Amino acid sequence: MSQPEALQFLLEAVAAGEITPAAALDKLKHFAFEPVGDFARIDHHRTLRTGFPEVIWGPGKTPEQIVQIIQVMRQQNPCVMATRIELDIYSQLQETLPDLHYYPMARICATTVPTTPRYPGVISLISAGTADLAVAEEAAITAELSGFRVQRLWDVGVAGIHRLLSNRQVIADASVIIVIAGMEGALTSVVAGIADCPVIAVPTSIGYGASFNGLAPLLTMLNSCATGVGVVNIDNGFGAAMLAGKILRTAHQLGAAAETTPE
Repeated sequence: MSQPEALQFLLEAVAAGEITPAAALDKLKHFAFEPVGDFARIDHHRTLRTGFPEVIWGPGKTPEQIVQIIQVMRQQNPCVMATRIELDIYSQLQETLPDLHYYPMARICATTVPTTPRYPGVISLISAGTADLAVAEEAAITAELSGFRVQRLWDVGVAGIHRLLSNRQVIADASVIIVIAGMEGALTSVVAGIADCPVIAVPTSIGYGASFNGLAPLLTMLNSCATGVGVVNIDNGFGAAMLAGKILRTAHQLGAAAETTPE
């Protein structure tokens, strides 16, 4: 049975009362995907299942493949995002997609620019050093494109702790904090020790030899004495932003449900 036939069968079952609309919606959450050539299958219903659309991972794909995937995805989602896109690849993409936007520090391409946030709350991003900014901006742009308000605080590592402490309002205003740090990764514990919201730690591969390309800050963050810390993979700014987004989105849903629940 083809996808159109399966969809028609499902709709007819709802119309006949053989299946409830809620059950049909649950089936649709796992229903739609669209082949692109012989190299990709676009998951159009990921937003229904997870709250956020599929995002393109750039490395390992040719510019032609990325273009085709974007063209298919934007038919159902106005904001299509591709991560880890280097400048020379973007230049090739732009030849076919002249309206594509590029964020060079974050290495992200997107079919739209950030607009008014769709969700309440603030994601504060705090980076230890300037060398961590590629990962930090990947998180920041991902969060903005996903509909969240972002607050940035860069280069406030523990080697000059007064820089962080003089900006405590950034921590106080945050609904979720993402801390990005390389070297020994100690900034996460300091921030989590004075924050009253969830803290997501992102170890980066920045550091001297004994940092082992991010393994040292990863272990420091995993062993943090401060509570309320979650840790993502090395250099995974994108993953940190999506986790922060899901935390805020869930909080928003719970708040809305509480307002509609009769006492």
